[in-house]
Amino acid sequence: MGRGKIVIQRIDNSTSRQVTFSKRRNGLLKKAKELAILCDAEVGLMIFSSTGRLFDFASTSMKSVMDRYSNMKDEQQQQSVNANSEVKFWQGEASSLRQQLQSLKDHHRQLMGQELSSLSVKDLQILENKLELSLRSIRTKKEQIFMDEIKELNQKGNHIHQENLELYKKVKCLHEENMELHKVYGRRGLNGRALISSHVMNDASTTENGEAPVQHELSPPKQQSQKPQAEAPELGLQL
Repeated sequence: MGRGKIVIQRIDNSTSRQVTFSKRRNGLLKKAKELAILCDAEVGLMIFSSTGRLFDFASTSMKSVMDRYSNMKDEQQQQSVNANSEVKFWQGEASSLRQQLQSLKDHHRQLMGQELSSLSVKDLQILENKLELSLRSIRTKKEQIFMDEIKELNQKGNHIHQENLELYKKVKCLHEENMELHKVYGRRGLNGRALISSHVMNDASTTENGEAPVQHELSPPKQQSQKPQAEAPELGLQL
């Protein structure tokens, strides 16, 4: 049969309690030594018996272990204090931001003309002045935008006007060239019509004088006949 489960409670029998203390103390010291050797850990162990006797173990020295423990404890306490201070700081910041947000919401509603019953005459006058300043700034910005747009449109208009002038000059040059061409070809046409009319008048004058107009025509040359000429008949007088 296996060992029964031991109830963890104070042993009433002093002899049994002393024996158990001795066994478990030795086992605990052995485990502390093994832990220091196997895991390269710095171990410090102190045990006080019920009679006030001290049993200790230190892998290096008990003083260095205690100093290290004290330093670590102070650092942890300081970190805890810093953490608490930081938490309190951020809590204060969050509370301040909530108050600012609520104040801004109230101010915005007042600017919109809402919740004015709690304001005094002086507060209403201050609110009116703020609104007038805001309105003046808005109008100034609006006028500036309009002036910028007008300036831009004027620049575009000047650019378009310059382009129109250049196009007008080109059209005028083309018109002048066309007029020159019309003049040149018009003179040539008049000279040709004058020549034709002079020929017609000469022909008409010849017809009126009774003389037929001489028409010169070229005809192809006549071909000579290949037949032999007939002999001339002999002429004689018969008595």
